[in-house]
Amino acid sequence: MKLSTMFAAVLMALALIACERTTVSTPAVIAVPVPGPTVSVPGPAGPTGATGAQGSTGSTGATGYTGDTGATGSTGSTGSTGATGERGKTGGDTVVIVPAAPAR
Repeated sequence: MKLSTMFAAVLMALALIACERTTVSTPAVIAVPVPGPTVSVPGPAGPTGATGAQGSTGSTGATGYTGDTGATGSTGSTGSTGATGERGKTGGDTVVIVPAAPAR
């Protein structure tokens, strides 16, 4: 048991030493002038250019999809009462035939 405790302590010390961070210093940058071409100052802006030609008309878009069927409408109002008919004709030659009673 003593040996395992001692081994764990030594292992922990080595782990902490391995995790130590070192300080990194970055070197200073020194700007060195380099001879190069002479830069000239631009002159005033020139006149505005001519307007470009008009573009062609675009193509026609695709036909859209057919819409959904609409909802069923509500029931209509009741119709008006019809006109009264003429009075029936009386008398004359109308014959009414009464059927015979069925045999039992």
